[in-house]
Amino acid sequence: MTTVHVPAPRPTAADLSVWPASTTEAAHGDLAVGGVPLTEIADRFGTPVYVLDEAEVRERCRTYRDAFPEAEVLYAAKAFLCRAMAHWIDEEGLGLDVCSAGELELAVTTGFPPERIVLHGNAKSPRDLDTALRLGVGRIVIDGPSEIARLAAAVGPDGHQKVMARVVPGISAGGHEKIRTGTDDQKFGLSISDGYAQHAIARILDQPQLELTGLHCHLGSQITTVKPYLVAVRRMVGLMMRLHEQHGLVLPELDLGGGHGIAYRPGEPALDLTTLARRIRAELADACATAGLPEPRLLIEPGRAIAGPAGVALYHVLAVKHTGDHIFVAVDGGMSDNPRPALYGVRYAPRLVGRRSTAAPARVTVVGRHCEAGDVLASDVDLPRDVHPGDLLAVPVAGAYHLSMASGYNLVGRPPLTAVRDGHARLLVRRESLDDIRNRDVGL
Repeated sequence: MTTVHVPAPRPTAADLSVWPASTTEAAHGDLAVGGVPLTEIADRFGTPVYVLDEAEVRERCRTYRDAFPEAEVLYAAKAFLCRAMAHWIDEEGLGLDVCSAGELELAVTTGFPPERIVLHGNAKSPRDLDTALRLGVGRIVIDGPSEIARLAAAVGPDGHQKVMARVVPGISAGGHEKIRTGTDDQKFGLSISDGYAQHAIARILDQPQLELTGLHCHLGSQITTVKPYLVAVRRMVGLMMRLHEQHGLVLPELDLGGGHGIAYRPGEPALDLTTLARRIRAELADACATAGLPEPRLLIEPGRAIAGPAGVALYHVLAVKHTGDHIFVAVDGGMSDNPRPALYGVRYAPRLVGRRSTAAPARVTVVGRHCEAGDVLASDVDLPRDVHPGDLLAVPVAGAYHLSMASGYNLVGRPPLTAVRDGHARLLVRRESLDDIRNRDVGL
């Protein structure tokens, strides 16, 4: 019996829809990002390796500035931060949202203006607060009642610090229960429904060294519809109205957080930024007119939506295993460089690069090298049936929450990160070596 091989379909524009805009098809099945072939990056830097398109990052910053010209746009550093990223964000005119002394110090020592930085965190350590005050951070978001006295004492009777109060608007939104933060049953913020927010704000107002500039909320992550943000605007303005009635307080700022959803695979929904900006603007104007309040200045905090689509992860295939009806393609990375599929079920669309296969597609599961059954990078995806050890796989939308969440599991070392632009690639973060791991181990 003769086996007929059906050629794998050539990539279409839709296949590249979740890749950086600079992505082009090169010879022999390769892809180039920022003018640099991905095979060249893998050969030069080894795998696993992250690739970040600088032009894509910058363009996404500009898109936010254009969509929200009247707002302060803060890049959420938790998505991914390195010195180059802080420099790009600064040059593009965005502020920065940080969650630790580490993120804060890295940004400021790179030259990022501290007055354009906001510090978050549900459990800020003494070091976090001391560093923020020492470096002159622009605002500190108070997340719970216990922070008020601690922060006031750290500022001192003659000091001054701008603060915001993070409140919980009671809205369930986000792609997974582990990344929903707008409801009362999680660790963040001060609840509106039980009066905690109003009580805490009254305590903040009793501290003369703390200047309350506004309210903050964050609904969750991977939100792809506008409605939750509109509901949040109404509830936040409603609280502002009650604060005005009780204290004569007119707050000049309203931070709606981030959580703007992106597509990880072709055809998935993403939040429409233009529609979001237009409808938030209209909702805020109407809500404030009804409440008899002036419109506060908006702050928004995109992270994933800026960094995520600008990144690509590269892996080499180590093994292919046929088990019953399943085909497992094992690569030289895994949950140590991308824990997100194991944490909350994110699904990716890996692609063979570096050669053009004529084999028919097969449904496979791409797995990592770690000693965990849950070490799965992509389930039920189509790759050429002849995929084999030595092949190079590329995973798009890898710019956010990959390196920032990477771990030392199995002591394999965290991957390097490279930047590409105008046909050139350069190393931004080097690979974690065995020497790095040994040097941290100081006991015997």
